[in-house]
Amino acid sequence: MFFQHVYDKSLAQGSYLIGCQATGEAIVIDAKRDIDTYLEIAKENNLRITHLTETHIHADFLCGSRELAAVTGAQMYLSDEGGEGWQYEFPHVGLKDGDVITVGNLSLKVLHTPGHTPESISFLLTDHPATDEPVMLFTGDFVFVGDIGRPDLLEKAAGFTGTKEVGARQMFQSLKKFAALPEFVQVWSAHGAGSACGKALGAVHCSTVGYEMTRNWAFQYGEDEAGFTDYLLADQPEPPKYFAMMKHLNKVKRPLLVEVPRHPRLTKEQFLTAYNRGIKVIDTRHKTAFASGHIPGSLNIQGNNSFSTWAGWLLNYEEQFMLIADADQMKDLTRKLMRIGLDNIYGYISDVEEPGIALQTADVIDINEFKQYVGNPEVQIIDVRGVTEYEAGHIEGAENIFAGTLQDNLDKVSKDRLVIVHCQAGDRSTIAYSLLARNGFRDIKNYSGGMKEWAERKSAGKRKKEFAVLNN
Repeated sequence: MFFQHVYDKSLAQGSYLIGCQATGEAIVIDAKRDIDTYLEIAKENNLRITHLTETHIHADFLCGSRELAAVTGAQMYLSDEGGEGWQYEFPHVGLKDGDVITVGNLSLKVLHTPGHTPESISFLLTDHPATDEPVMLFTGDFVFVGDIGRPDLLEKAAGFTGTKEVGARQMFQSLKKFAALPEFVQVWSAHGAGSACGKALGAVHCSTVGYEMTRNWAFQYGEDEAGFTDYLLADQPEPPKYFAMMKHLNKVKRPLLVEVPRHPRLTKEQFLTAYNRGIKVIDTRHKTAFASGHIPGSLNIQGNNSFSTWAGWLLNYEEQFMLIADADQMKDLTRKLMRIGLDNIYGYISDVEEPGIALQTADVIDINEFKQYVGNPEVQIIDVRGVTEYEAGHIEGAENIFAGTLQDNLDKVSKDRLVIVHCQAGDRSTIAYSLLARNGFRDIKNYSGGMKEWAERKSAGKRKKEFAVLNN
């Protein structure tokens, strides 16, 4: 048996290519959209991708199964569980609980494991030449390392009201199927730490049934379904805005993108024409470079592992946009964007000074200046972290408006007072600062040290006082 875990750090998303080396057949589970990765793996290992499957209709990335099918001719095997409204709307071989996909000498048994979504399925893999016992379980968003899939995502991100309590009950029952499996079975999920599909995902990619039964919180409630449900639904992170679009696009017919596109480097004239037409500018440079000088109206979304998630929060799927990025970054950034279906890149420039537009600087303040404003009624301090982070501890007097929803809550931001934004360590507050500046707010400052610096300084001051008391 050939096995390879393909992991996308930008979305904390895992997919799998599994092959029978005797027959050369292979299956891909939960493929990402830039499919060249799987084609290269298959070629290097003398495999043919003949089967494709998904654990559920994903909400956090645009699945590449259909792109792979178009290129390889592989058959798609997808869930027909969940009832009306939870069916894929394009041709596929339907899967029900107990069905088996045969890939050469390998078999993948379908387990219907609803909870995260009604149609969710898991695959129990057996490598028959080696053993008749199952060896791996591919759980999708059902069971993670240290956590389980959230059932509130459909309601919060996709607007399916009244589904989270039903999903929690389904999850409680699905976990019993998991618990009945042999303890030695390896567990491979669709996500790792950093994903918004759960609240406590582990950083380790693989586990076992036995380990999860011992250490995963979800298996510690016995028959206490009410307590389990309360904990499962509490304190889940905000689902990114683009999740609703992903859930839709992964279900219906859509245009396919079988290669990573190349985007043009814009001339000064091309950029200025587009800029004056109102095409949005996304500055992917580091926050300090953005603060030192940026094109007015541009949004700072740093080109790091969080790039695609924040682009999904702030961009829509109808508008074109331009990037400010180095040429050697463009392939990576394009991959990150195409994985969530943001394909409307008009082009890019690398030098912010090239268009000849007078640059603006950001007003970034340190902790000493920030302290002067705390408690001042003429100043509005906005904490742009998530609700759970804010409720766990915040600066006195700070209001909470999450950076991802700031665009929809501009009416809560004062134009008559000085506004100071902060987050945990400066990345989200830079996004928020650029968003406010783009929307006409002028009297704004960014306390980039954020809660991390604030808490460290406060803790150090407390230790200093305790030391002084001990020595008096």
